[in-house]
Amino acid sequence: MTRIAVCAPSAPIAREDAERVKALALAEFPEAELVIHEQCFATEGHFAGSDAVRLEALVECANDPSIDAVWFARGGYGACRIAEEALERFDHAAQGKMFLGYSDAGYLLGALYRERIGKPVHGPMLGDMRREGGDEAIRRALAHLGGDRSGLEPSLGAEKHPVVAFNLMTLAMLCGTRLMPGLAGHVVMIEEVSEYLYAVDRLFFHATAHLGGIAGLRLGRVSDVPQNDRPFGAEALDIARYWCERHAIPFLGEADIGHDAANRIVPFGLAEARQGQ
Repeated sequence: MTRIAVCAPSAPIAREDAERVKALALAEFPEAELVIHEQCFATEGHFAGSDAVRLEALVECANDPSIDAVWFARGGYGACRIAEEALERFDHAAQGKMFLGYSDAGYLLGALYRERIGKPVHGPMLGDMRREGGDEAIRRALAHLGGDRSGLEPSLGAEKHPVVAFNLMTLAMLCGTRLMPGLAGHVVMIEEVSEYLYAVDRLFFHATAHLGGIAGLRLGRVSDVPQNDRPFGAEALDIARYWCERHAIPFLGEADIGHDAANRIVPFGLAEARQGQ
């Protein structure tokens, strides 16, 4: 039995989504026990409860020795406000856990990786049940949490460098902070959603200035791009290639990650570590 704690360091989830995921897990993953923290349904403004409430739930899940993995409920915004204090309070019980999420959860994944705590993994969250085809994203996450590696991002099979994956906005905001891990020698995968192409260009301007020495960059899906009052004149792949060339970063092509139900799984680190995740 794999005990999976669900908490919401950022925005809340709906009870009906949690019930649908619990039903799917019960029917198809009987070896998984979902422990969904009540904090996931709290609301205070944008957030799933106050900073203090979200912090306590995260620390409780990470430090519970009966829990095997911590699954972040959804993204949105808020994890960066509690990440530093949370990691300071994590104890030895957090070391053996997988931490699974993406988007705003990337602040925590990056900080965990920096501090060498647990096993940070970019992948679907419980809140993805609301997406079109979201049940497949949930299956992919639950399978991975149970030890099935079939949901890994395809390029990882041949990749010899350590790998990380982030939302572009999240990575750009991490740069220069105490949460940012050292990424020299890594392949960095990035994706983005709901940003104008000029904003994507601006984010690349900032992020690539902090990525000197990486082994290469892969671009995931840049989706739901709003229409500006005039064409930007370049697509997302062109933007990625442009800024990689400006900073002598090898551009390695595309990655099968994004803010959608097809989002594949990227454990942080080396290939040997991925086999254990």
